Amino acid sequence: MPSTSRPLRKLGFLTIGLFDAADPGRGHESTLRLIELGERLGFDSAWVRHRHLQYGISSPVAVLAAASQRTRRIQLGTAVTPLGWENPLRLAEDLATVDVLSGGRLNPGVSVGPPTHYDQVKGALYPDTADAEDFGFERVRRLLDLVRGKPATDFSGKEGFEVYSDIVQPHSPGLGRRMWYGGGSLRSARWAGEHGMNFLTSSVVKVEATADAEGADGPPDFAAIQAALIREFRAHHPDGEAARVSHGLVVIPTDSASPAQRAKYAEYAARRLPRTTAPQGPARQLFAPDLVGTSAELAERLHAHAAFREADEVAFALPFTFEYEDYVQILTDMATKLGPALGWRPAG
Repeated sequence: MPSTSRPLRKLGFLTIGLFDAADPGRGHESTLRLIELGERLGFDSAWVRHRHLQYGISSPVAVLAAASQRTRRIQLGTAVTPLGWENPLRLAEDLATVDVLSGGRLNPGVSVGPPTHYDQVKGALYPDTADAEDFGFERVRRLLDLVRGKPATDFSGKEGFEVYSDIVQPHSPGLGRRMWYGGGSLRSARWAGEHGMNFLTSSVVKVEATADAEGADGPPDFAAIQAALIREFRAHHPDGEAARVSHGLVVIPTDSASPAQRAKYAEYAARRLPRTTAPQGPARQLFAPDLVGTSAELAERLHAHAAFREADEVAFALPFTFEYEDYVQILTDMATKLGPALGWRPAG
């Protein structure tokens, strides 16, 4: 088996936290139980997705606040929070508060762009400023500045019995170094590097007019495109090759799965495979195939993956629609079989 250029140091997982509209508490509790299980299994990090007006976690910062009180070691992240829905000042306050409550374990991941179905939701979200809102990188820069302790106002000091600060309170000094950008384009990778963020990759990239994307010998190569993003990010980051990158794909180990589970996993991956053969939609998004198999098989495929070889951290995504018992099996196999096959050791 070919070796990786970067031994796997950190193993994480990502969940969307689905719930039933008739009983949302049960779904949220299942997410918290998975995070607790991840800590017991030695995972380094647990990440939650952000979904608005859907039946998935709409307030990951609140969920991670709860998780911070039920765990002691595991890092807690968002992958990702779309900033088009957020006020950077208020989000900075929430992030700093949860980071303090967790003892410095929060890893916020963010992205830019207008909210999904913006024309339908803008009346509720920005009734007076919908046409003036900026959904570009400036929104991230504002959040970074506030989290990193730049003044939010030119006023501070006492006013009567009240005491005011000119920076976001509480201030958590280490949080600024744990901000992540989730990107799938060269432009976003470059911007994240230039602004000293960490970089989250996923199972989606943008096919751009580069040699890595459009080869004469066949369809676009997902792994090559993703590897190019990572190299672009590090080329523009102050830390260079030491800049943090988390690699993320849907990875489903089957070592201890039942025959019924194996069949379900294979059917899930097969149903999603057609979207991986060509760029999708006006944005020319390319999806990675879901990886299903024994840990030995998965390790071999990952070691051969050009982008995986560039990273020493991973946040493997759990499929959206499985049952809690399936997630327990998958996480257990990840921690006890796949992780060690990739050279990882569980955290103490």
